[in-house]
Amino acid sequence: MIKLKPLEGKMNAMILESPGKPLRYQQVDIPQAADGQLQIRVIACGVCRTDLHILDGELNEPKLPLIPGHEVIGRVVFAGKKTQHFKPGDVVGVPWLGYTCGECKFCLSGRENLCDRALFTGYTLDGGYAEYMVADARFCFRMPEGYRAPAAAPLLCAGLIGFRSFRMIRAEAKLIGLYGFGAAAHIITQIAKAQGKQIFAFTREGDTESQLFAIRMGAVWAGSTNDHPPEQLDAAIILAPAGELIPKALQDTEKAGQVICGGIHMSNIPSFSYDLLWGERSVQSVANLTREDGEALLVQLQRSPVKTQTTLFRLDQANEALDLLRKGKLTGAAVLVME
Repeated sequence: MIKLKPLEGKMNAMILESPGKPLRYQQVDIPQAADGQLQIRVIACGVCRTDLHILDGELNEPKLPLIPGHEVIGRVVFAGKKTQHFKPGDVVGVPWLGYTCGECKFCLSGRENLCDRALFTGYTLDGGYAEYMVADARFCFRMPEGYRAPAAAPLLCAGLIGFRSFRMIRAEAKLIGLYGFGAAAHIITQIAKAQGKQIFAFTREGDTESQLFAIRMGAVWAGSTNDHPPEQLDAAIILAPAGELIPKALQDTEKAGQVICGGIHMSNIPSFSYDLLWGERSVQSVANLTREDGEALLVQLQRSPVKTQTTLFRLDQANEALDLLRKGKLTGAAVLVME
């Protein structure tokens, strides 16, 4: 497996040429690793709702043409110069955050997720809907034993963003609502349960399949977003891109309750009475992730293992997987498998 030179030739990839159009399956050149980069053979890449926001033009500054995908599990083929911590054969995870400047006030204060010059895998950098990719070694994670198979791919975004959202909640909070129960929620639920917390799951009206899935994953209650939980919540995490859930979540939380918005895109938030916010409730967004989030999640996974629920697709079935995600017809997460 050890290669002294990068692999050259052609590879299969899914290409976004213009927002609003399906991805095109085609052959392109295998990308070459520069200094500080890894050339990676992709094992699997998760299909994330953020990919939908890019394809649908809701995140409107993608690199074009673009290879999407930012939940990548892969094996290092070649390590460029200045990549001290990785070698060919290592299995790595490649997340959404692909580069930061390291110089701005945010980077220097431990908030690199807010860097104005950041670059993002599968958005402003080519991602993992391909057989091979390159990535900045500084932003890759060494995947531990037990998390090197396709099932681990959703941890690289659904898991990371969900975990960052979860860590924003005060430690003493015990009753936590999750609004939208998909890839991120089923990972958070398992982590929360291991910490002795109770999860209340909210889904679309009539989505009994997702409600039953939430109970199987460890939620103590599941209902629709039109329902009220049996007791007031200490905190809520909104994972669905629906702005109208913010006043609903505020209504469901106790005084001093926190409402964390875990999505990168959300529909407009309707006006609501100040009474819902009063009582020192708060609303906070989550932006991207830091490398520290990733390292912390990997430590957490060693303490309390997580089992992801995935549906596997071939690379050339990416459009089908995205369409099922858009229609809410997936339980857990979709993953494109290259090997």
